[in-house]
Amino acid sequence: MAGEIVVSAPLRILVLADARSFHTERFVAQLRIQGCSVLLASLEPGEIECHQITRRGPMSSLHYLFAIGQVRKLIKEFAPDIVNAHFATGYGFLTSLAVGKIGPPIVLNLWGSDVLVVPQKSALHRTKLSMAINSANLVCADSGYLLDQARQYREPHQAAVIPWGIEREYLALYRPECSIGVPLRIIVPRHHESVYNNEFILRALVPLLKDGIATLTIPDWGRGIASFRKLATDLDCKGVSFYSRMKRPEFLRMMSEHDIYLSAASTDSSPVSLIEAMALGLMPIAADIPGIAEWLTPQNGLLYPPGDESRLRECIGTIREIDLSALRRESHERVRRHAIFEENIAWQIALMKKCAEKGSQQS
Repeated sequence: MAGEIVVSAPLRILVLADARSFHTERFVAQLRIQGCSVLLASLEPGEIECHQITRRGPMSSLHYLFAIGQVRKLIKEFAPDIVNAHFATGYGFLTSLAVGKIGPPIVLNLWGSDVLVVPQKSALHRTKLSMAINSANLVCADSGYLLDQARQYREPHQAAVIPWGIEREYLALYRPECSIGVPLRIIVPRHHESVYNNEFILRALVPLLKDGIATLTIPDWGRGIASFRKLATDLDCKGVSFYSRMKRPEFLRMMSEHDIYLSAASTDSSPVSLIEAMALGLMPIAADIPGIAEWLTPQNGLLYPPGDESRLRECIGTIREIDLSALRRESHERVRRHAIFEENIAWQIALMKKCAEKGSQQS
């Protein structure tokens, strides 16, 4: 179109996010695969290559404030078309202060706890969330529920619901006619943090584990791992196996060999692990909380009241009475339609390009 301002290719994106996070690694890698020029900057050292922002100040909450000058310097040197901040009350807040009104457009990715948990801590945290949302040209959320919760603090200028999803190559691990194992193979792929309630799961499954009805596979990391291991020992649980961090292909192959995906999370927003389990054909069972309703329904899984051990055991007990082939097919096809990772990142890139072009026109 004549007179249209087009952002130079490749799209230059400064990503501010936790470099330790697997989601950050996936996001940055896929942006680069799809042709973007990406600089990742982080206060947290991770395995992925990134610009290390120096942490200054006696407490973590001050690290973001003292990083403003460093981020401004990066923006000047890298000259990004977009600044993409992950986690509203941390990097989103930092970006709102560092970029201001004269810098490049901001895209804010909400991560769940930054909207569902952190704002409950104090008025200051709620102010940080509001500032991050207000400064963003575009807010991306992985579920409508998460976006609705964010709107309670500030209405975004522009918003999109884009789930993370699973890479297309791993759909080949789906086995529609796979038989249920004896014993039932249950996987809990959420690490040991209080929000995931893994100890509740262990206590609920004790009778099934001791009777050899089920086995449990669970991560060996997280702040609560020592407590979980002690509880497993005290309860004399059999059939519990721990797995260490592994490469994504290895993890998804291992996950696909299980029958049941189990979650007791007290708060969530379209969990990636649930979408992965649906794509692979596992039977999802989860605590009935608002954040998962967009993916887990009675048509493709089982729900139980949070904290109800007996109802959880009842759900597991009905597995062999259900036509799992129909449920598996419904889950798998829904992921194919709405949660292919490469397609959803391409969608976000297209939106970022529009933000960048609009920003160029206004500058």
